[in-house]
This record gives sequence, C-alpha cells and structure tokens, in this order.
Amino acid sequence: MNNLKMAWRNLWRNRRRTLITSASVLFAVFFALFFRSLQLGSYDHMFKNAIESYTGYIQVQQKDYWDEKIVDNTFAYDRQLEQQLLADKNVEAAIPRFESFALASNGPQTKGVLVLGIDPEKENHLSKVSEKMVRYRLDAESISKIGQDPEIPDKVKELARLFEDNAYTNSSRLQLDLGISDKDAPVIMPSIESFTSFENGYIKMGEPGVLVGDKLSQYLQLGIGDTIVLIGQGYHASTAAGKYEIKGIVKIPLPDIDNKIVYLPLDICQGLYNAEGNLTSLALDVVDNRDKAIDETMARIDKIVTGDKRVMGWREMNEVMVSQMDADNKSGMIMIAILYLVIAFGVFGTVLMLTAERKREFGVLVAIGMQKKKLASVMTAEMLLIGLIGMLSGALVATVIILYGVGHPIIFKGSMAKMFEDYGMEPMMAFLGINTYFLWQIFIVALMVLLSIVYPLSKIFKMKVVNALRA
Repeated sequence: MNNLKMAWRNLWRNRRRTLITSASVLFAVFFALFFRSLQLGSYDHMFKNAIESYTGYIQVQQKDYWDEKIVDNTFAYDRQLEQQLLADKNVEAAIPRFESFALASNGPQTKGVLVLGIDPEKENHLSKVSEKMVRYRLDAESISKIGQDPEIPDKVKELARLFEDNAYTNSSRLQLDLGISDKDAPVIMPSIESFTSFENGYIKMGEPGVLVGDKLSQYLQLGIGDTIVLIGQGYHASTAAGKYEIKGIVKIPLPDIDNKIVYLPLDICQGLYNAEGNLTSLALDVVDNRDKAIDETMARIDKIVTGDKRVMGWREMNEVMVSQMDADNKSGMIMIAILYLVIAFGVFGTVLMLTAERKREFGVLVAIGMQKKKLASVMTAEMLLIGLIGMLSGALVATVIILYGVGHPIIFKGSMAKMFEDYGMEPMMAFLGINTYFLWQIFIVALMVLLSIVYPLSKIFKMKVVNALRA
C-alpha cells in the first residue's frame, strides 16, 4: 500500500510527463477500438443486408434444393408445419417463398433474372420490400428541371448530373447525395422532391404483376406499366412462360441482387412454374439473431422438420460471402497488427523518455538507502497506474464516439459515393456497438504496457549508482 501511495504521488510531481505517457496509452486504446469497431461494424452491416434482403437467418427447404436449385426440388406448403415453427419462442414469422430463375426480356434486351415469389404482406416481416420502393429518381427530365430552377445552387445541379439515373427510397439520402445541408433543406428540398418524385405501385396476391430491381429496370429499359416477359423451366420439365405488367420498382441495398431480382405474388409465381401449392423455402424471421440464439433455434426446429426437408442457417446459405468476409477480416487483422506495432513503439518511446529523464533520480534514491527491489516495485506501480489511466480514458473516449457512430454511420456522398456504387458497394461504413472485441483490444494494449515495464526495471537493476548520479 505504501508503494502504491508513493507511486501515485510520483505521478503528479511531473504532470506533463505523466500526461504524455498516459496519452500514448489513451491513443493506443482509442485507435485500436475505433478501427476494430468500424471494421466489424461494416462486416455486420453487409451481412445484415444480405440476410434480411434475401436469405433470412433460417430457412426450411427440401433436402436437395440447395445443392440443385430446380423447381422439382420443392415441397408442399404445410400449414401445420408453419404453425409448429411459429410456436418456437425465437420465431416471429414464417415467410413462404418460391424461388427460381428465368430469362427476362423486353424486346431486344434480355437478361437472366432471379424470380422470387412472395406473399407481399408476410415478406415485410423480413426483407421489408415495401420500404425499398423507389420514391425519387434523378432521370434526364428531373435533372433538366433542376437545372432550370434559379433557386437551386449550381453545386446541387452539378451533383444531380453526377448521380443521373440514381434512384432513392427516401428523401434524406437524396438530400445527402446532392450535398444539401439541413439548414438549406427546407428551402431547396420541396422543389427537388417535386422534380424527382417517382410514382410507384405494389403487388398483391392473386393479381398478376411484378416488382423489379432498380438496376434491372434500367438495363432492360423498363418503367412502370411496361410489360416484362419471363421464360424458364417449370415443374417436371414443363415450360414456364408469362407476360406481366411492372407494378413497381424496388432498390435493394445489395447491388448484385438489385441487378437481377424480379418479385411476383406467390400464387402467381407458383402458377408460372406449374407448381401450385409448392414452396422452395420457408424463411423464418427471428426475434434474437445472435449466433448462439440462431444455433439453438435451429436445433429445436430440426426436431420438428422431418421427411424430405432440412433446416439451413444463414452462414451455410451465404457461404461464399462468409468466406470472402473472413479473408477480408484476416487482412484487416494484419492492418490492425501493423497499427499495434506503431502503437507499441509509441508507448515504448514514451517509457524510454521517462526512464532517461529519471536516471539521476533513481541514482539518488538508491544512494540514500532505498533498495533496488523497492524502487522497481514503485516504478512498476507507477507504470500500471499510468497504463490504467490511459486505458480507461481511451476506452471512455472510444465508447462515446462508437456509440454515436452506431446511430450515425459514416455515409459517403458526392464523387466518393459514386465510386462506391460503381464498385457495387453501398456507400456507407457502420460501427459495431460495445462487444467482446472491446476487452480484446484493451487486453492487447495492457500487454504492451506490461512489456514496456521490462525496460525501466532492467535499467534499475543494472544501474551503477555513481554513473547514475553523474547523469
């Protein structure tokens, strides 16, 4: 206890030195937590988009469907099974789907597309298609109107031309891309919204009609009210062919899906493929989507699902994306390791400075009778206190910024946003909230501090008093 009191008093005899050393630890913890949160948060956001826009967290399928995605590998829609699944405490909704592929055509334009038959109401539990409907579009006509309005700044007009053909599901993203500040928004945005407003529709069970992805509609040069032709292979090698009116256009946050998705009402889709009453999957919307909860839910559901059906989790259904993310995560960890190396040299440099400054002080203390062992213990206590101050301060600063970042992700705009979209990526970087990675980053920095203590201790035990007094 006496050593701890002495160490605490020693810290504040030279406040500047203590603050510099603590600051090195503070920045070490802060940058480690900040960048790791940003990295893991971006992965989590990508996973969430992929899962909630398409596969869901858990699916019940015919046992051979995932390996061979043909219409023959479907199963009959079992209402009793659906009720049993809904009885599980972690299952909020069971969403029936019929998924297949087809060749979509609009005159000379053709493309292979993903056809997804959905129940429009139930699907809103998971992928929330109704919230992804295009509400604003920067087409040539709207850009021309913006250019002719004298009240709109030239910078906004320039950005409008940059984002030509972009579609938006809400006005806030449109405002961000056009670089309109919250202060100017009440004056400028009403005109922008009126020029770019997009009349959209929706689909209903029993009514022929489709929703198409925004990128797909641009490629096929289709708009609301146009007709799309779908040709594919139906149940038991029958021909699947049909013409449907485009009721609405959706913008999916995953560009790869947005570029090929066609939504049909479930019953109409089953009729197209001559598979009335059949499903390719029952996607489950869960209450708790943590990995442990998903695994436990799958184990319970596996006991319910029998016969020719199987249960699949999101990792298995997104195996390629998971592998890509794992590879990217490893490269990210290498970058974090480089950051740690820089941090370690920074911490060691401040400890080196601290030791050199106090060489004469150590010599005087030993000369008047303090044992080197006691001096080493006091020095260790000082370093631990400095490390503790730095780590707690760094963790506090990082926590405030990360918690703010969770609610306010980094959204790129202007040419940077355009570059992200050209690469098929959503122009956004998200933060991951407080999690176990916090403890790991703090533990690694604490280990650096402990290792840095070795240097001043070795100097104390190897110190020659006469030389130290001359320092």
